[in-house]
Amino acid sequence: MIEFASPTVQALAVVALVTVEAVVLYTGYGVLERLAGPPVIERIENA
Repeated sequence: MIEFASPTVQALAVVALVTVEAVVLYTGYGVLERLAGPPVIERIENA
């Protein structure tokens, strides 16, 4: 990583970025499941 701050600040930045990424993915997959889930389940039930 580029030396722009102390190791503690770098560690906190990584933790913050990972947390933001997790929230974005959780939200994105929730929306995807809400939109695509019912048609997929319906097709599986009618197969």
